[in-house]
Amino acid sequence: MVRNHPRSSWDEYFWSIRDQCPWSYSAWLRGQIEIVAWEGQVIPLGDYQARMYTVNASNKTVEYMSVELDEGEYEWLFSYPSYGEHSTPQTVLIQQSRAVLKRLREKQ
Repeated sequence: MVRNHPRSSWDEYFWSIRDQCPWSYSAWLRGQIEIVAWEGQVIPLGDYQARMYTVNASNKTVEYMSVELDEGEYEWLFSYPSYGEHSTPQTVLIQQSRAVLKRLREKQ
């Protein structure tokens, strides 16, 4: 569930990052990216390509959280509305499979 932002905000976001992350817009349209509220624990990705956890925290805290979580099978990124040109409409932690990202990056 996406709170406080209509789906179109996320549609626009994923469309805007096509050059940096070519697979994300099509994955979003296929329902392979989930957006949920961060509740303090990591949810296995299962069939999702990515999960974006909305976080109610400062930008610095979210950056720190992504570094602390970035180990093992998942790669963790972050974004917030003031982060830059291709920032997310909400503050998020982004969870992705490290192995899948490695394969995608090798294809580019």
